[in-house]
Amino acid sequence: MIGNLVRHIIYFGINLFSEKHCTCNSCKTRLNSFKKVPDHFLKQLEEHDYVHPLFMSETFNYFQYYCPVCFCTDRERLYILYLEEHLKTITNNDKFNFLDIAPAKSISNWIKKHYSWINYRTVDLYMKNVDDKADITDLYIYPDEKFDFILCSHVLEHIENDRKALSEIYRILKPYGVAIIMVPVLLSLEKDLENSDYKTEGDRWKYYGQNDHVRMYSKNGLVSKLQDTGFKVMQLTKEFFGQDHFKKYGIHKRSVLYVVHK
Repeated sequence: MIGNLVRHIIYFGINLFSEKHCTCNSCKTRLNSFKKVPDHFLKQLEEHDYVHPLFMSETFNYFQYYCPVCFCTDRERLYILYLEEHLKTITNNDKFNFLDIAPAKSISNWIKKHYSWINYRTVDLYMKNVDDKADITDLYIYPDEKFDFILCSHVLEHIENDRKALSEIYRILKPYGVAIIMVPVLLSLEKDLENSDYKTEGDRWKYYGQNDHVRMYSKNGLVSKLQDTGFKVMQLTKEFFGQDHFKKYGIHKRSVLYVVHK
């Protein structure tokens, strides 16, 4: 613990007097750089002979991964970049219902701090300190067309029946509602990789990139499943947000935000 404290003091001391190239749009801290992916993650991939090209992940900045102050990841900074603009368009503030599935702490804190007028709810089956406990494949606690906005980030890769989960998100989203639906996408795949024989933690590290994932998504596979559910799909890239914003917020040029409409 003392060692970690010393490292943080040294980091912020160096950062204090160095040129600031980046900004965390979650906590507004100006930084020389974000922190890279933790070594233990890469070591797990190496130990289990990860079979895929390491730098073909779509929205994953290995070298500018998380903010050392608020721990907001690159994909979460991408969500904030979109939400800052989208939420400016909301006029009926007192009735805007936002559901965050398996919420990231950085996003929750950011929304509660800056958008107290949002009717913001969180849901997960296992996480502590969420508003509601429910299985994403059976969100019976919510009526049809309840939410104006839904955020589902890196959840579906943990779910055996991802199509059922998507149908539930579609059901509870209002007509003309908007959702961000994100999963790990590997650009070297033509179709989703999913094999029921890959059951051990080692198998899942090797083929899916994490011990609790049940598939590896391809771009084609994700878009097809979203469209089959009934969603209209937008893929927002650096051309939409601007390369300068991606660089400022440590978002990789391969990043794509999947925004869907009902």
